[in-house]
Amino acid sequence: MALRKYKPTTAGTRWRIGNAYAEVTTNVPEKSLVEKKNSTAGRNAQGRRSMRYMGGGNKIKYRIIDFKRNKKDIPAIVKSVEYDPNRTAFIALLNYADGEKRYIIAPNGLQVGATVISGDSVAPELGNALQLKFMPLGTMVHNIEMQPGQGGKLVRSAGASAQLSNKEEKYGVLKMPSGELRKVLINCYATVGVVSNSDHNLESMGKAGRNRWKGIKPRNRAVAMNPVDHPMGGGEGKASGGHPRSRTGKYAKGQITRTRGKGSDKMIIQRRNGKKISK
Repeated sequence: MALRKYKPTTAGTRWRIGNAYAEVTTNVPEKSLVEKKNSTAGRNAQGRRSMRYMGGGNKIKYRIIDFKRNKKDIPAIVKSVEYDPNRTAFIALLNYADGEKRYIIAPNGLQVGATVISGDSVAPELGNALQLKFMPLGTMVHNIEMQPGQGGKLVRSAGASAQLSNKEEKYGVLKMPSGELRKVLINCYATVGVVSNSDHNLESMGKAGRNRWKGIKPRNRAVAMNPVDHPMGGGEGKASGGHPRSRTGKYAKGQITRTRGKGSDKMIIQRRNGKKISK
């Protein structure tokens, strides 16, 4: 992808680094694959605020994405690559040979007019979806199922990919984007390729107003609050703070938050910090 840097003609464009959307081919979504999306503004069923710093923003529609890729052995042609306001990656509109249309997460390098297919006997090529047991070692994959037929749950954000590093009986060993080594059932489906929009993390909003358009309100610093509002608040001048912690007093910066003895621990061979899980 390509980034766009703006001339500093205003304060908002001085630090803005935007997306050039070179891969995007249309800005009009497929009408049959969008549905209404309500904004909660961080409120619960009683209308009371349960999440801070949320509210406002432009209205957006949800694009229905095919994470299951369960239309087997029917080739599809890529009609367009589009922007999706609900996710960091781009999406691709597929026209199947039987006339059906579906959206998928677009892998990096997928061009309009290309043909993709899913099934048990397809080639491990860009955009194709197949079981891990039919992929050669070293294949980069995304949109990975955790249970067969469940639909892709892992590795779906912009620029992400996992590498198939080994096969052990009924499991495939994947090196996740975090560096974690994890076992996944070998008959789970995954899509070949790296997720598009890999430079997403290099974008810069430039001004707070652009985040307001996305429904994100300004976030108040904890040390600027009063003691009644936050454990890190209060103090004379700047003599406040202490050990970083949450609003409820839970320590941040390094404390383990994963549940001990979680059932899926047996699927993790090595954590992202390099520590191996004791069996």
